[in-house]
This record gives sequence, structure tokens and C-alpha cells, in this order.
Amino acid sequence: MRIIRRKTRTINLGGVKIGGASPVSIQSMTKTDTLDVAATVAQIKELERAGCEIVRTAVKDASCSEALAKIMKKINIPLEADIHFDYRLALKAIDAGVDGIRLNPGNVYKKEEVAAVIKAAKKRRLPVRVGVNSGSVRLPEGRKIKKDELPRLMVKAALDYLRLIESLDFRDLMVSLKCSDVPQTIDAYRLMAKKCDYPFHLGVTAAGPELSGTVKSALGIGILLAEGIGDTIRVSLTGDPVDEVVVGKQIIQGLGLRRFGPEVLSCPTCGRTEVDITGTANKVEEAPGRIKDEKGKPAGPRVAVSGCVVNGAGEAKEADLGIAAG
Repeated sequence: MRIIRRKTRTINLGGVKIGGASPVSIQSMTKTDTLDVAATVAQIKELERAGCEIVRTAVKDASCSEALAKIMKKINIPLEADIHFDYRLALKAIDAGVDGIRLNPGNVYKKEEVAAVIKAAKKRRLPVRVGVNSGSVRLPEGRKIKKDELPRLMVKAALDYLRLIESLDFRDLMVSLKCSDVPQTIDAYRLMAKKCDYPFHLGVTAAGPELSGTVKSALGIGILLAEGIGDTIRVSLTGDPVDEVVVGKQIIQGLGLRRFGPEVLSCPTCGRTEVDITGTANKVEEAPGRIKDEKGKPAGPRVAVSGCVVNGAGEAKEADLGIAAG
């Protein structure tokens, strides 16, 4: 299957291009206290080693701005400040030198406040993410959201916010529309894809612990990417953020959009297996270092680990390298 990417604008977040013909990039978010500069820097460097290309950090109060300035001097990948409730936190984060801003239309929505952030972002030439979450869609008091109308309401919230920002002559924007429900997330992005040409940040919010969160993220993000929708992704897992990067890479590589390392084709094993296929397959997948192609771009062979005379040879034909045991 050849995936035809949705045509979008291109933005630049700290040197990482998002949208257009740019590769789908991988993001994560720090889970340390931002005020703990040493711990936050250490986690960002760990994420970078795992393949993270953009990191997001929570800005919970004004005291974080000084920490952000220190963090920015010690990291190599772009940092996006995650802003909620108080627009002044965005202004302080921009002054601290961050590479991008995420605004939530559900809790930073007054025109004069949004205008102040956009003015500062424009001055620094920073992109802004319009990040809509299902949990913060605003409705008149007492009005409950019906499940089937949530994607439409999220898209409306995003479009209204985009129009406000566009009226300020600013278009270095990307959009996210995240639900914890996979079908609703997919519906929201599909609908939004028909309404604008801004790049999309994909994710399923509050997806859950490692196993269930991985499955939900693979479904939501994977289905959209297979349809050509999506330009950068964050897998949201309750746990180690490095796992988010690992799962994200597997989703992107599994769809053939990028190569990060070996792709292992291994049999599930059965009663005919007489050797340790599981251990061998795991060793191959965990092989350290990135493999480059002749042009210096990340690549990786398809490695078949086979232990059965029935279909092992056939599986190996689909790979670049075969490891057979029996």
C-alpha cells in the first residue's frame, strides 16, 4: 500500500520541519517537575537517545520560566511549552527561549490574551499548536456533550480559534484534536482534514498504561497515518516517556513511512519450534545503533528469525537477512 500524504503547510519548530513533504516526526513529553532542571534535562537527553525529535514540557506556573531558560541551554532537541489557563505563562516561556507554544482553546480563549501570545510568537518566529482536548471543550453551563457530537464540537473549537489567530496575520500553526476514545479521535481528524491545510499533531489522549495505551495509540494514530493524515505524533502512555518514543517509532516504521532500525519478521512459535526464537528475535530488535543507507539516511534491514520448516523459508524470502535455526 502506498500512502499518499495529505498536502499541508510546513512549519519549523526549532529546526524540525513539520508538514508538507517532511517526515512524520516523533514527540514525547517530560514527566518530571519542570522546576527540577537536572531531572528534566536528564529525561530530555534520554528521550533524545531513544529517537525523540521534539519534546513538550508542562509550564504550570510563573516559576517555571526561569527553569525553562536553564533547560533550553542544556538540550539539543526542540522544546514546546505546554500552556493552560494563564496566557502569561506563554509569554514567559517565549522569553525563556522555547521553540514553540501549545495553546488550549478550552482554557486560553480571551481575544486580547491570545493576541498577546501571538504577537510574542510572531516576534520570535515561533510556531503555535492549537491543541484541542475532548476534556476541555467549552459549552454553555449545564449543557452536556453527547458522544456523537464531540468530534464536530472539537473541530468547531479548533476552527474558531484558527480564525481568531489568522485575523492577527499569523499562520505558523499546527492542530491537534485528541480524545481518549479512538473512533472519536479518528472522526475529529478526518473532519478537520477537510477544513484546513495546517499540519496535524496526532495522538490519543489519556490512552492508558503501556499495553492498552499502546494498542489504542497504534489504532488511532496508525489508521490516520495510513490515510495520509498526520505530520507529527505523540503516543500518550502512563509510564516511562521513552516507551512513548519506542512505540511511536514502531507505528511509523510499521507503516513504511520511515526506517529507524531492523524490522524483525519472526514466527509466533508453535509445537514444531525446537530453539529459542523469542530470545533471538528480541536480541535482533534490540540491536544498538542506527543503520544508515548509502545516502546517510536512517535505514534498517528486514530480518527474518525462523525456526520452523513449514513457513520459515517463505518468511525469509520477504526479508533482507534470514536467521534460521532448527
